[in-house]
Amino acid sequence: MSLKPEGTARHPQAPGAGATLDQWLTYLESIHPSEIDLGLDRVLLVLRRLFPRKPSARVITVAGTNGKGSAVACLDALLRAHGRTVGAYTSPHLQDYNERIRVNGRDVGDEALIEAFVEVEAARRNTSLTYFEFGTLAAFVVLAKAGVQDWVLEVGLGGRLDAVNVLDPDVAIITSVDIDHVAFLGDNREVIGFEKAGILRPGIFAVYADIDPPRSVLQQVHAQRVHLKRLGEDYQLRPEGGDHWLELSDGGSVFIPAATPLPLNSVAAAAVAFRELEPDVPLAVISQIIAEVGIPGRFEKVRGTPAVYVDVGHNPHAARWLATRLATVRSGQGRVLAVYGALADKDVEGVVRAMAPTVDEWFLGGLDVPRGLSNDQLKQRMESLVSSSPPQAYPTVSEALAAALDQASPDDVVIAFGSFFTVAEARQRLLGKQGAGGEPA
Repeated sequence: MSLKPEGTARHPQAPGAGATLDQWLTYLESIHPSEIDLGLDRVLLVLRRLFPRKPSARVITVAGTNGKGSAVACLDALLRAHGRTVGAYTSPHLQDYNERIRVNGRDVGDEALIEAFVEVEAARRNTSLTYFEFGTLAAFVVLAKAGVQDWVLEVGLGGRLDAVNVLDPDVAIITSVDIDHVAFLGDNREVIGFEKAGILRPGIFAVYADIDPPRSVLQQVHAQRVHLKRLGEDYQLRPEGGDHWLELSDGGSVFIPAATPLPLNSVAAAAVAFRELEPDVPLAVISQIIAEVGIPGRFEKVRGTPAVYVDVGHNPHAARWLATRLATVRSGQGRVLAVYGALADKDVEGVVRAMAPTVDEWFLGGLDVPRGLSNDQLKQRMESLVSSSPPQAYPTVSEALAAALDQASPDDVVIAFGSFFTVAEARQRLLGKQGAGGEPA
């Protein structure tokens, strides 16, 4: 992608150091003509002004269709438990923008974010940046000022042309490659795999967390002489009852309990990467730490009777994992009641096909956000795919959730899932949390 010229183009007025975080975020939404504009030229130009040299921290970059945030959370927890200072960057946020940047386990404060925004604004001059690009560079500023030893960075979309990829990683994790964001990444795993593998660098250590990597990923591994460890070849996941053992190539084993709410493959990949980074940590310690890691919105249990979970699974790959997890928590004659809201550019049909064998009743909620599907639009797209009782449709996720809770018995399981906006609205109703969003996920 060509660089946008620096000239006399007029931009909205920057809020300044005394503005609120909300004012800055509104400004970030206004300074680029499109929400997504993949390419590294513009970001690299501003990065070099902010960082004449590569930051001294160790950089771990995580890409993948699903499970990226889970791998980041596990690796963050493991490194901190070992005494390392750690900064983590993830997206999008669920409730508050501050969630995107965590320093030693804590969300960054408004003041540090605004200071970083001011620095990025000064450095970019007239270079146009998207909301995500601006925020990514601000995250780098926050982490550099915090002086942490490890930066654990989640790719926003794809890999090769994502803003996070302007930094060369010392270690890389690719959690999975599946179909999502077709308009930007392509419509098959080989093309998408090439984009994900764009985070690799010559000679680094990397982990591939799924059993069947596309050839395009392995070709990049070979071409760049990457030291790859892949599930099924270099490490194994062995089931034992509902639990699993992660069997490492050096003969060691890490216990992963069935109660772990995060995707098993992502947890295992984080443990394998951590083992490479810190080989002297006892395996029992690794087991203890990963058993305690959870993330808001990732198969998160938010109520007990009936059991209510929320999950941001929004594509078929994530929905297949979610259906498997739901099968482990439903009890006896209890039903699964699904509250679902989606964005128009998502594979609603694929998600419904993955979930339909597990779901007994559907409660559809409209999303009044950009690209959000109304309840009627969502019902039309999925009605012919559901063989159980017809879906019940409501104008909002909150109303759909209220109806599901009203009709649920104590033995039932209610799952609110789909877009980040769906989960944010459900959590707001159940827990009183406010906010949502960011770039599409």
